[in-house]
Amino acid sequence: MAAPHRVVVVVFPDVDLLDVTGPAEVFSLANREVGGAPRYEVRLAGPGGGVVRTSAGVRLVTDLALEDVGAAVDTLLVPGAVEAGPEGPVAVVDPGIVAWVRETAPCARRIASVCVGAHVLAEAGLLDGLTATTHWSTAAQLAADYPSVNVDADPIFVRSSGRVWTGAGISSCLDLALALVAEDLGEEVALAVARNLVLYLKRQGGQSQFSVPLSPPASSRRDIDELRLWISERLAEDLSTAELASRMGLSERHFARVFRQETGASPAAYVEAARVEVARRLLESTDSSLAAVARASGLGSVETLHRAFRKQLATTPAAYRRRFRTTAGVSRP
Repeated sequence: MAAPHRVVVVVFPDVDLLDVTGPAEVFSLANREVGGAPRYEVRLAGPGGGVVRTSAGVRLVTDLALEDVGAAVDTLLVPGAVEAGPEGPVAVVDPGIVAWVRETAPCARRIASVCVGAHVLAEAGLLDGLTATTHWSTAAQLAADYPSVNVDADPIFVRSSGRVWTGAGISSCLDLALALVAEDLGEEVALAVARNLVLYLKRQGGQSQFSVPLSPPASSRRDIDELRLWISERLAEDLSTAELASRMGLSERHFARVFRQETGASPAAYVEAARVEVARRLLESTDSSLAAVARASGLGSVETLHRAFRKQLATTPAAYRRRFRTTAGVSRP
């Protein structure tokens, strides 16, 4: 059994709590999903060690001091912190943290920033000439402070040069961590972790920070929630309103009324949106033809694929792929 991936998360005063705990939870669930010897070993490292107070007021106990981390780092994870400015949030860039990151980064197999942690990577010179993202509220600051960085405020995460990843804000730390798990352990494990986190679909990096929610909140009816999960697992099958109503044991008219009341969308619109999400993921991460993408996502034909993309995303599948396709790990399903 190979040694576990050693993930070192840098923590410091007023760090954003979710930037730290979100990825840690993803790696923990990946260990649970695979079973056996842990595949990830997560360690919190901070200045001088000891206790660190986060921006949420919750205190974290570090595993070791920064100076004790050493060279055995698989993944260096750099979260962020902000302070209030006259025109909105301002990313905090601590010179001591920057110096340590600059020194440690060459020892790591990969480096990832979470949220405004991208500002730390930029200050350390690790993003020069690369495309990077951060939380939308500090993207303008990142672009202004570091003109050598190509700042793209839209994606939820970006992978550049193979080993450098930057993530957008808040909950997208989960998406970034899931992408790292997919790289290490495969898509099936990452999707299983996403299900454990009750994420409707594992979002890909090209998806916008402002994209529509992947799934409505839980409804007041357990049977509708169970049906939504059933739909997500059978998108290539017949999911007509008649078929769904039959499965629920309701008339089409009554089922359509209940479904819209609980989800805010008609059954047909909901299914199409779910299929478009799958098509987006395939366009971003595979070389599959448009016909293959249409079949795999349940949209059926290239014509239907085009129509759904124009309707929901105001673009074509080909244009979407050119804009959001990942540059690494592309494969045919």
